[in-house]
Amino acid sequence: MISKILIANRGEIALRVLRACKELGIATVAVHSTADADAMHVRLADESVCIGPPPSRESYLNIHQIVAACEITGADAVHPGYGFLSENAKFADILDAHGITFIGPTAEHIRIMGDKITAKLTAQELGIPVVPGSDGEVKPENALEIARKIGFPVLIKATAGGGGRGMKVARTEADLEEAVSTARSEALAAFGNDAVYMEKYLGKPRHIEIQVVGDGEGNAIHLGERDCSLQRRHQKVWEEANSPALNVEQRMKIGQVCADAMKKLKYRGAGTIEFLYENGEFYFIEMNTRLQVEHPITEAITGIDLVHEQIRVASGGGLSVKQEDIVFSGHAIECRINAEDPRTFVPSPGTITHFHAPGGLGVRVDSGAYAGYRIPPYYDSLIGKLIVHGRTRVECMMRLRRVLDEFVVDGIKTTLPLFQDLVSNPDIANGDYDIHWLENYLAGDKAH
Repeated sequence: MISKILIANRGEIALRVLRACKELGIATVAVHSTADADAMHVRLADESVCIGPPPSRESYLNIHQIVAACEITGADAVHPGYGFLSENAKFADILDAHGITFIGPTAEHIRIMGDKITAKLTAQELGIPVVPGSDGEVKPENALEIARKIGFPVLIKATAGGGGRGMKVARTEADLEEAVSTARSEALAAFGNDAVYMEKYLGKPRHIEIQVVGDGEGNAIHLGERDCSLQRRHQKVWEEANSPALNVEQRMKIGQVCADAMKKLKYRGAGTIEFLYENGEFYFIEMNTRLQVEHPITEAITGIDLVHEQIRVASGGGLSVKQEDIVFSGHAIECRINAEDPRTFVPSPGTITHFHAPGGLGVRVDSGAYAGYRIPPYYDSLIGKLIVHGRTRVECMMRLRRVLDEFVVDGIKTTLPLFQDLVSNPDIANGDYDIHWLENYLAGDKAH
């Protein structure tokens, strides 16, 4: 059994993991950069270790320092949260070599799903529906031939990509050469790898993801879907569970497909299989082999603590529930609160002068922020997540409207005003949106 967990992360996710550990009676170790010495998870952990200066590569991405912190404190497991080293197969291998449990999937599964081409081929073999596209890497010399077979418009994507980097749309043959060249250049700059692949570009899809958990022994379950279609620059802003676009039959069918695939793969831990959904069809785009930012809305509608499940599986205890035991209840929405200007989205680091989190039935705030906390300029601008649950989507939306008016964060700019606008928008109220809706809305196309 795991006795002490080092949390290799920062911010709200580090605090989230810490809380789960305390509930399970497991000792905790917080690691932090010099910029995060006063962070809430550092204050609440049983032990803390400074692992370097502010730049991530010298602290939160410094594998040597994190392993050293494990050895100093006697931590026998590491929870990576999300981001940073959470999908780093080398990190998982090194921990294993040192006899330290990585709370996540095997290094092999991280590698398989970390490369977009390999992931797509694996998904096909596992029976998961995929977007029509290239069988492998696309070179400039064969791009036109492949694009003609797929049919325009096409999407060029970095094989090692994420977050919209190395991603370009070619709507016609005339656009293709520049799209491929630009995507390759961006991919090389962002990931050190200029390999790209190609797939059919869907006009107005939704972004639907399925939460799965496996025990590594061939048992796996799904916990329904999340709708993450409200995005800006391919970054999720607002997430819902369940999706307003799916019915029960569709939900259970695609969920079972994903669970069956994870059984075949003997997947271990939590993961998310992401799809584009259009005209009743699902198309695999990628799998994230980690906990997702938006996991709390799945917890809200199922009552299952995903971090508890991760730790239980990593300890060899297997899954706590069977598929037939899972009951989906109500509706949940998450708003990502960023320290950004709500109009320009320019980061707004600085000191929080006043902080008041809303409360009441069905309200959860995951945040490490507090009055007097100084947000450092070195990391992601996410400072908290507002999660609201209701018996119906209408009740959930009304509750969200109320709590957004209660939420106070002074001293910095945040995206709270954006959510106050969105919760009153008729398209959002009706669940009538796709992955392009928010970009169009922000660009001034209010009639979209």
